[in-house]
Amino acid sequence: MLIGEVARRSGVSARMLRHYESLGLVRPTGRTDAGYREYFDEDIRRIFHIESLRSLGLSLREVGSALDDPGFTPSRLVDDLVRRTRERIAAETALLTRLRRIGAAEPAGWQDVLQIVALLQALGSESAGRRQRAALSSVEGASVPVEALIEAVLGEPDPNVAGALRWALAQSGGGGWELLAEGLGSPVAEVRERAVRTVAEMPNDEATALLREALGHSDIEVRRCAAPALAARGVADAVPTLVDMVVEESRDAEAADALTALASRPAAADRIAAALVDRLAGGAVGPAARRRLTQALADIPGSTASHALVELSHDEDRAVALTAAYVLTLRDAP
Repeated sequence: MLIGEVARRSGVSARMLRHYESLGLVRPTGRTDAGYREYFDEDIRRIFHIESLRSLGLSLREVGSALDDPGFTPSRLVDDLVRRTRERIAAETALLTRLRRIGAAEPAGWQDVLQIVALLQALGSESAGRRQRAALSSVEGASVPVEALIEAVLGEPDPNVAGALRWALAQSGGGGWELLAEGLGSPVAEVRERAVRTVAEMPNDEATALLREALGHSDIEVRRCAAPALAARGVADAVPTLVDMVVEESRDAEAADALTALASRPAAADRIAAALVDRLAGGAVGPAARRRLTQALADIPGSTASHALVELSHDEDRAVALTAAYVLTLRDAP
Protein backbone atom coordinates (compact mmCIF):
# COMPACT_ATOMS: atom_id res chain seq x y z
CA MET A 1 0.00 0.00 0.00
CA LEU A 2 1.46 3.31 -1.08
CA ILE A 3 1.68 6.36 1.17
CA GLY A 4 -1.28 8.16 -0.41
CA GLU A 5 -3.64 5.25 0.18
CA VAL A 6 -2.32 4.80 3.72
CA ALA A 7 -3.04 8.49 4.38
CA ARG A 8 -6.61 8.14 3.09
CA ARG A 9 -7.34 5.03 5.13
CA SER A 10 -5.65 6.05 8.35
CA GLY A 11 -6.56 9.75 8.40
CA VAL A 12 -2.88 10.59 8.92
CA SER A 13 -1.55 12.98 6.29
CA ALA A 14 1.28 11.92 4.00
CA ARG A 15 3.34 14.76 5.41
CA MET A 16 2.87 13.46 8.97
CA LEU A 17 3.71 9.91 7.85
CA ARG A 18 6.98 11.19 6.42
CA HIS A 19 7.60 13.02 9.70
CA TYR A 20 7.01 9.78 11.61
CA GLU A 21 9.49 8.09 9.35
CA SER A 22 12.10 10.81 9.90
CA LEU A 23 11.76 10.23 13.68
CA GLY A 24 12.06 6.47 13.27
CA LEU A 25 8.53 5.82 14.48
CA VAL A 26 7.38 4.12 11.27
CA ARG A 27 9.61 2.49 8.71
CA PRO A 28 7.82 1.28 5.57
CA THR A 29 8.60 -2.38 5.13
CA GLY A 30 9.26 -2.15 1.41
CA ARG A 31 9.74 -0.08 -1.70
CA THR A 32 8.16 -0.47 -5.11
CA ASP A 33 10.23 -0.96 -8.24
CA ALA A 34 9.85 2.77 -8.81
CA GLY A 35 11.25 3.51 -5.34
CA TYR A 36 7.98 4.52 -3.65
CA ARG A 37 7.33 3.66 0.01
CA GLU A 38 5.23 0.55 0.42
CA TYR A 39 3.39 -0.12 3.67
CA PHE A 40 2.27 -3.56 4.78
CA ASP A 41 -0.25 -4.68 7.42
CA GLU A 42 2.24 -4.49 10.27
CA ASP A 43 3.17 -0.94 9.28
CA ILE A 44 -0.50 0.08 9.24
CA ARG A 45 -1.06 -1.42 12.69
CA ARG A 46 1.91 0.54 14.04
CA ILE A 47 0.49 3.78 12.61
CA PHE A 48 -2.80 3.13 14.40
CA HIS A 49 -0.90 2.36 17.61
CA ILE A 50 0.94 5.67 17.29
CA GLU A 51 -2.28 7.59 16.81
CA SER A 52 -3.93 5.82 19.75
CA LEU A 53 -1.09 6.73 22.10
CA ARG A 54 -1.00 10.31 20.82
CA SER A 55 -4.70 10.61 21.63
CA LEU A 56 -3.77 10.01 25.28
CA GLY A 57 -1.54 13.07 25.25
CA LEU A 58 1.81 11.35 24.77
CA SER A 59 4.58 13.17 22.97
CA LEU A 60 6.09 11.49 19.90
CA ARG A 61 9.18 10.67 21.95
CA GLU A 62 7.03 8.98 24.58
CA VAL A 63 5.16 7.13 21.85
CA GLY A 64 8.46 5.79 20.50
CA SER A 65 9.51 4.63 23.98
CA ALA A 66 6.16 2.96 24.57
CA LEU A 67 6.35 1.01 21.31
CA ASP A 68 10.04 0.10 21.17
CA ASP A 69 11.30 -0.18 24.78
CA PRO A 70 10.78 -3.78 26.00
CA GLY A 71 11.17 -2.58 29.62
CA PHE A 72 8.57 0.16 29.26
CA THR A 73 6.06 0.29 32.15
CA PRO A 74 2.77 1.86 31.09
CA SER A 75 1.49 2.43 34.64
CA ARG A 76 4.13 5.08 35.39
CA LEU A 77 3.43 6.90 32.15
CA VAL A 78 -0.33 6.76 32.70
CA ASP A 79 0.10 8.17 36.21
CA ASP A 80 2.20 10.99 34.80
CA LEU A 81 -0.40 11.66 32.11
CA VAL A 82 -3.12 11.83 34.77
CA ARG A 83 -1.08 14.35 36.76
CA ARG A 84 -0.33 16.51 33.71
CA THR A 85 -3.96 16.38 32.59
CA ARG A 86 -5.16 17.50 36.02
CA GLU A 87 -2.68 20.37 35.98
CA ARG A 88 -3.83 21.39 32.52
CA ILE A 89 -7.51 21.22 33.53
CA ALA A 90 -6.77 23.30 36.64
CA ALA A 91 -4.98 25.91 34.54
CA GLU A 92 -7.79 26.01 31.97
CA THR A 93 -10.40 26.21 34.72
CA ALA A 94 -8.55 29.11 36.33
CA LEU A 95 -8.41 30.89 32.97
CA LEU A 96 -12.12 30.27 32.35
CA THR A 97 -12.95 31.60 35.82
CA ARG A 98 -10.86 34.71 35.23
CA LEU A 99 -12.56 35.36 31.88
CA ARG A 100 -15.97 34.98 33.50
CA ARG A 101 -14.99 37.38 36.26
CA ILE A 102 -13.91 39.96 33.70
CA GLY A 103 -17.14 39.50 31.76
CA ALA A 104 -19.24 39.84 34.92
CA ALA A 105 -17.61 43.21 35.65
CA GLU A 106 -18.97 44.50 32.30
CA PRO A 107 -15.87 46.51 31.37
CA ALA A 108 -16.52 49.52 29.16
CA GLY A 109 -13.18 49.32 27.38
CA TRP A 110 -9.75 47.74 27.33
CA GLN A 111 -8.54 50.07 30.08
CA ASP A 112 -11.20 48.64 32.40
CA VAL A 113 -10.22 45.11 31.36
CA LEU A 114 -6.58 45.78 32.16
CA GLN A 115 -7.45 47.27 35.57
CA ILE A 116 -9.61 44.28 36.45
CA VAL A 117 -6.91 41.84 35.35
CA ALA A 118 -4.34 43.73 37.43
CA LEU A 119 -6.58 43.55 40.51
CA LEU A 120 -7.29 39.85 40.00
CA GLN A 121 -3.59 39.17 39.67
CA ALA A 122 -2.89 41.20 42.81
CA LEU A 123 -5.51 39.24 44.75
CA GLY A 124 -3.60 36.08 43.84
CA SER A 125 -0.18 37.53 44.65
CA GLU A 126 2.24 35.76 47.02
CA SER A 127 2.67 39.10 48.84
CA ALA A 128 0.17 39.60 51.67
CA GLY A 129 0.67 43.36 51.45
CA ARG A 130 -0.15 43.40 47.77
CA ARG A 131 -3.26 41.28 48.34
CA GLN A 132 -4.41 43.63 51.08
CA ARG A 133 -3.90 46.72 48.91
CA ALA A 134 -5.84 45.05 46.11
CA ALA A 135 -8.72 44.28 48.48
CA LEU A 136 -8.88 47.86 49.70
CA SER A 137 -8.55 49.38 46.22
CA SER A 138 -11.28 47.13 44.83
CA VAL A 139 -13.88 49.37 46.47
CA GLU A 140 -12.75 52.57 44.79
CA GLY A 141 -11.04 51.32 41.64
CA ALA A 142 -12.17 49.02 38.86
CA SER A 143 -15.19 46.90 39.65
CA VAL A 144 -14.05 43.49 40.88
CA PRO A 145 -16.79 40.84 40.77
CA VAL A 146 -18.06 39.79 44.18
CA GLU A 147 -17.34 36.15 43.33
CA ALA A 148 -13.65 36.94 42.91
CA LEU A 149 -13.54 38.60 46.34
CA ILE A 150 -15.32 35.64 47.92
CA GLU A 151 -12.94 33.13 46.37
CA ALA A 152 -10.05 35.25 47.61
CA VAL A 153 -11.33 35.53 51.20
CA LEU A 154 -12.17 31.81 51.45
CA GLY A 155 -8.58 30.98 50.57
CA GLU A 156 -6.88 33.81 52.49
CA PRO A 157 -4.69 32.64 55.42
CA ASP A 158 -3.52 36.10 56.50
CA PRO A 159 -5.98 37.61 59.06
CA ASN A 160 -5.25 41.22 58.02
CA VAL A 161 -5.82 40.51 54.35
CA ALA A 162 -8.93 38.49 55.17
CA GLY A 163 -10.27 41.43 57.18
CA ALA A 164 -9.71 43.78 54.24
CA LEU A 165 -11.45 41.35 51.90
CA ARG A 166 -14.43 41.00 54.24
CA TRP A 167 -14.68 44.78 54.45
CA ALA A 168 -14.58 45.05 50.66
CA LEU A 169 -17.35 42.45 50.38
CA ALA A 170 -19.50 44.29 52.93
CA GLN A 171 -19.06 47.47 50.88
CA SER A 172 -19.97 45.68 47.66
CA GLY A 173 -23.62 45.31 48.63
CA GLY A 174 -23.67 41.51 48.74
CA GLY A 175 -23.97 38.70 46.26
CA GLY A 176 -22.18 35.44 45.68
CA TRP A 177 -24.35 33.68 48.23
CA GLU A 178 -24.00 30.29 46.55
CA LEU A 179 -20.21 30.48 46.87
CA LEU A 180 -20.49 31.44 50.53
CA ALA A 181 -22.92 28.57 51.14
CA GLU A 182 -20.42 26.22 49.48
CA GLY A 183 -17.74 27.64 51.77
CA LEU A 184 -19.87 26.86 54.83
CA GLY A 185 -20.18 23.29 53.57
CA SER A 186 -16.48 22.89 52.79
CA PRO A 187 -14.71 19.80 54.15
CA VAL A 188 -11.88 22.11 55.26
CA ALA A 189 -12.43 23.65 58.72
CA GLU A 190 -10.44 26.80 57.90
CA VAL A 191 -12.60 27.50 54.84
CA ARG A 192 -15.80 27.03 56.86
CA GLU A 193 -14.57 29.49 59.48
CA ARG A 194 -13.60 32.07 56.84
CA ALA A 195 -16.99 31.67 55.20
CA VAL A 196 -19.01 32.22 58.38
CA ARG A 197 -16.86 35.19 59.42
CA THR A 198 -17.41 36.71 56.01
CA VAL A 199 -21.17 36.22 56.15
CA ALA A 200 -21.25 37.65 59.69
CA GLU A 201 -19.93 40.99 58.45
CA MET A 202 -22.47 41.34 55.65
CA PRO A 203 -25.68 43.17 56.68
CA ASN A 204 -27.98 41.71 54.04
CA ASP A 205 -31.08 39.61 54.67
CA GLU A 206 -29.42 36.87 52.60
CA ALA A 207 -26.52 36.89 55.03
CA THR A 208 -28.89 36.58 57.99
CA ALA A 209 -30.53 33.58 56.32
CA LEU A 210 -27.13 31.90 55.86
CA LEU A 211 -26.25 32.62 59.49
CA ARG A 212 -29.51 31.00 60.60
CA GLU A 213 -28.50 27.89 58.65
CA ALA A 214 -25.01 28.06 60.17
CA LEU A 215 -26.58 27.98 63.64
CA GLY A 216 -27.47 24.34 62.98
CA HIS A 217 -24.11 23.45 61.43
CA SER A 218 -22.34 20.27 62.53
CA ASP A 219 -19.15 22.29 63.10
CA ILE A 220 -19.35 23.81 66.57
CA GLU A 221 -16.96 26.62 65.63
CA VAL A 222 -19.26 27.67 62.81
CA ARG A 223 -22.17 27.78 65.27
CA ARG A 224 -20.12 29.79 67.75
CA CYS A 225 -19.24 32.35 65.11
CA ALA A 226 -22.79 32.60 63.76
CA ALA A 227 -24.51 33.05 67.13
CA PRO A 228 -23.06 36.46 68.18
CA ALA A 229 -23.65 37.81 64.67
CA LEU A 230 -27.28 36.70 64.80
CA ALA A 231 -27.72 38.19 68.27
CA ALA A 232 -26.53 41.54 66.93
CA ARG A 233 -29.30 41.26 64.34
CA GLY A 234 -31.91 40.58 67.00
CA VAL A 235 -32.34 36.88 66.24
CA ALA A 236 -33.29 35.17 69.52
CA ASP A 237 -32.66 31.70 68.09
CA ALA A 238 -29.00 32.31 68.89
CA VAL A 239 -29.63 32.24 72.67
CA PRO A 240 -29.03 28.48 73.30
CA THR A 241 -25.69 28.54 71.48
CA LEU A 242 -24.63 31.70 73.32
CA VAL A 243 -25.50 30.16 76.68
CA ASP A 244 -23.50 27.06 75.74
CA MET A 245 -20.54 29.29 74.91
CA VAL A 246 -20.73 30.85 78.39
CA VAL A 247 -20.88 27.43 80.03
CA GLU A 248 -18.05 25.99 77.94
CA GLU A 249 -15.86 29.11 78.37
CA SER A 250 -15.51 29.42 74.63
CA ARG A 251 -15.41 33.13 73.76
CA ASP A 252 -17.66 33.44 76.80
CA ALA A 253 -17.15 37.21 77.21
CA GLU A 254 -18.26 37.76 73.60
CA ALA A 255 -21.24 35.47 74.15
CA ALA A 256 -22.24 37.30 77.35
CA ASP A 257 -22.01 40.66 75.56
CA ALA A 258 -24.16 39.28 72.75
CA LEU A 259 -26.77 38.10 75.24
CA THR A 260 -26.77 41.54 76.87
CA ALA A 261 -27.24 43.26 73.51
CA LEU A 262 -30.06 40.89 72.58
CA ALA A 263 -31.70 41.39 76.00
CA SER A 264 -32.13 45.10 75.26
CA ARG A 265 -35.16 43.96 73.29
CA PRO A 266 -37.91 43.45 75.92
CA ALA A 267 -39.30 40.34 74.24
CA ALA A 268 -35.93 38.60 74.48
CA ALA A 269 -34.83 39.54 78.00
CA ASP A 270 -37.01 37.04 79.90
CA ARG A 271 -36.18 34.28 77.42
CA ILE A 272 -32.46 34.86 77.93
CA ALA A 273 -32.78 35.00 81.70
CA ALA A 274 -34.81 31.78 81.69
CA ALA A 275 -32.18 30.03 79.55
CA LEU A 276 -29.41 31.08 81.95
CA VAL A 277 -31.43 30.03 85.00
CA ASP A 278 -32.23 26.64 83.46
CA ARG A 279 -28.52 25.94 82.98
CA LEU A 280 -27.80 27.02 86.55
CA ALA A 281 -30.54 24.76 87.90
CA GLY A 282 -29.59 21.79 85.79
CA GLY A 283 -26.83 20.64 88.10
CA ALA A 284 -24.66 19.49 85.20
CA VAL A 285 -22.35 22.51 85.18
CA GLY A 286 -19.32 23.01 87.38
CA PRO A 287 -18.61 25.83 89.83
CA ALA A 288 -16.65 27.97 87.36
CA ALA A 289 -19.43 27.70 84.77
CA ARG A 290 -22.04 28.61 87.39
CA ARG A 291 -20.08 31.76 88.23
CA ARG A 292 -19.92 32.71 84.57
CA LEU A 293 -23.66 32.16 84.18
CA THR A 294 -24.30 34.33 87.24
CA GLN A 295 -22.13 37.09 85.81
CA ALA A 296 -24.00 36.82 82.51
CA LEU A 297 -27.28 37.37 84.38
CA ALA A 298 -25.97 40.66 85.75
CA ASP A 299 -26.72 42.68 82.65
CA ILE A 300 -30.00 41.00 81.73
CA PRO A 301 -32.92 43.29 82.63
CA GLY A 302 -36.31 42.14 83.88
CA SER A 303 -37.90 40.40 86.80
CA THR A 304 -36.84 36.89 85.80
CA ALA A 305 -33.17 37.79 86.06
CA SER A 306 -33.73 39.72 89.30
CA HIS A 307 -35.55 36.83 91.00
CA ALA A 308 -32.82 34.43 89.89
CA LEU A 309 -30.12 36.69 91.32
CA VAL A 310 -31.94 36.90 94.66
CA GLU A 311 -31.94 33.11 94.92
CA LEU A 312 -28.32 32.90 93.80
CA SER A 313 -27.28 35.36 96.51
CA HIS A 314 -27.94 32.48 98.95
CA ASP A 315 -26.18 29.87 96.84
CA GLU A 316 -23.97 27.25 98.50
CA ASP A 317 -21.10 28.34 96.28
CA ARG A 318 -19.78 31.40 98.09
CA ALA A 319 -18.33 32.93 94.91
CA VAL A 320 -21.69 32.61 93.15
CA ALA A 321 -23.52 34.05 96.17
CA LEU A 322 -21.17 37.02 96.47
CA THR A 323 -21.36 37.72 92.74
CA ALA A 324 -25.18 37.64 92.80
CA ALA A 325 -25.37 39.83 95.91
CA TYR A 326 -23.02 42.39 94.41
CA VAL A 327 -24.96 42.49 91.15
CA LEU A 328 -28.19 43.02 93.09
CA THR A 329 -26.74 46.07 94.85
CA LEU A 330 -25.89 47.53 91.47
CA ARG A 331 -29.36 46.79 90.08
CA ASP A 332 -31.01 48.39 93.13
CA ALA A 333 -28.82 51.46 93.02
CA PRO A 334 -30.66 54.62 91.88
